[in-house]
Amino acid sequence: MISLFMTFSDPAGERRIHPDEIAAVAELVGSIPEMTENLLFTPLEQSVDHPYKADGSGPVFALQLRFPDLFACEAAVDRGSILASLATGAGHSGLTGLDVTHQVMLTRAFPVDVAAHPAGTTTPCSYLVHYPGPAEDMNAWNLHYLDHHPLIMRTFPNVRQIEIYTRIDWVDRLPSQRVEHMQRNKLVFDSPQALAHALGSDVIKRMRADFVKFPPFAGGNKHFPMLTRVVRPNRR
Repeated sequence: MISLFMTFSDPAGERRIHPDEIAAVAELVGSIPEMTENLLFTPLEQSVDHPYKADGSGPVFALQLRFPDLFACEAAVDRGSILASLATGAGHSGLTGLDVTHQVMLTRAFPVDVAAHPAGTTTPCSYLVHYPGPAEDMNAWNLHYLDHHPLIMRTFPNVRQIEIYTRIDWVDRLPSQRVEHMQRNKLVFDSPQALAHALGSDVIKRMRADFVKFPPFAGGNKHFPMLTRVVRPNRR
């Protein structure tokens, strides 16, 4: 499966997107041909403790759009597409003037013990991480990370989803800025509080112990907790 990430950031760190505009974007992207699922990410309403708060508040808005294959994704990022309009704000004042980036990546899903959220879950929270890179040896990097880190991630209390995204080549005609981070990953929890509880557990010590064993790489990493809304296709 292919994931397209679009990230909207405010250099001043002051912008917040109005819920009505979020709803409008959800309706817009829901009609994208062959898109199978869209995840909308927005900042937490109240900050929670986690080990990487120094990374900042993160983007003001982000999207992850899933496609069954690369060709369906590339059709959605052509000139004149819904996403091309969205990259320039799609007529919504809250989205104009932001720094917008995009990247297409391969999705690698890993098992968790219990994937379903409990009944009544209203504010799922995703922990979005990216490694800009580069690594000295991308194959060695991917082999180590994929063989070790997801096994540790699975032991976080009540983690509902583990996905790791690796680079591919793609073509697009979007007006936003292409980025080519060497890797992204995402952990999903029932709430911001559940995420904070998991990241405050002893599992984080095992994550850090594995981190120091990573093959050499540059660029560090960034971690952002984001509220998560799932949007299904609304095509007729």
